[in-house]
Amino acid sequence: MYMTLEEEVVKVGFLDRPLPEGVDLVKAIQLLKTQKNAVILAHYYVADEIQAIADFVGDSYALAQYSQKVNASMIVFCGVHFMAETAKILNPNAKVILPDLHAGCSLADAAPEADFRAFKALHPNAVVVSYINCTAAVKSMSDYICTSSNAVDVVKAIPLDKEIIFAPDANLGRYVEKVTGRKMHIWEGACMVHVNISDEKLAQLMALRPEAMLIAHPECPSSILEKAAFIGSTKALIDYVSKSDHQCFIVATEAGILFKMREAAPGKLIIPAPSFENNTCACAECPYMKMNTLEKLYNALEYELPTVTIDPHVQDGALRALQNMLSI
Repeated sequence: MYMTLEEEVVKVGFLDRPLPEGVDLVKAIQLLKTQKNAVILAHYYVADEIQAIADFVGDSYALAQYSQKVNASMIVFCGVHFMAETAKILNPNAKVILPDLHAGCSLADAAPEADFRAFKALHPNAVVVSYINCTAAVKSMSDYICTSSNAVDVVKAIPLDKEIIFAPDANLGRYVEKVTGRKMHIWEGACMVHVNISDEKLAQLMALRPEAMLIAHPECPSSILEKAAFIGSTKALIDYVSKSDHQCFIVATEAGILFKMREAAPGKLIIPAPSFENNTCACAECPYMKMNTLEKLYNALEYELPTVTIDPHVQDGALRALQNMLSI
């Protein structure tokens, strides 16, 4: 179980402690990382300045692969809960730190353990494929974990005579159904970032930028995927833009991807898809990912908190499901 924020504050009070006066955060983080034999992992959706100093930046699949082979005393995971949980499941002996325990995930929240267990009981003969954006408890009830990079391959690997439960992202599930031709029992969860991309504003942007190619993450609603010239995982989107001869793109996913995408494709015009939200960039942003800051990263390294732990009752099942994915 997670230690509550209140318990963490009582224990060390680090959330309220000011940073040392005049500290160079980047240099201080790098020094602490060396002193503590720590590795900093970051998802593409966190702030640019964190991606710039991380030891490894990737999508959920690449981060899971990398986590499996990390040789460090401490993993500081700049992402969200389920990602840090995944790293802990794959590295049970390593200390795993998440800079802000409030950094959750709307998809993981959409599949509560008890509700999912009841749904699974309705289809007792089904093979359970759970998207990696779920809790450790849901992973432990699954036969396979998948990511947007390999969901199609995972489903294709399951014998045709088997029923399949797919959870928790319904948009990804329906996309996989369309590509594979497999009918599945789909859990109706959704990513708040991708469903908040505005169809109307996107149509207006595409009219203003007719030269722009729309590319999209499969967590987007089908109304957006139908208009996309390319659909792929976060890493696949970056690779597509870097290799394409096209010079202008509208990207329908979380706007944090643009940092590495622009590094990989300098000189190309890359525009984030517009969101319903009236935030500073008018683009699709995950508020949970943006909870990761340099200040919190520094404090996490300094005090080695907040830690992520896994219930022993879910560890074995969750690890088995992750290993089944990684073996495909």
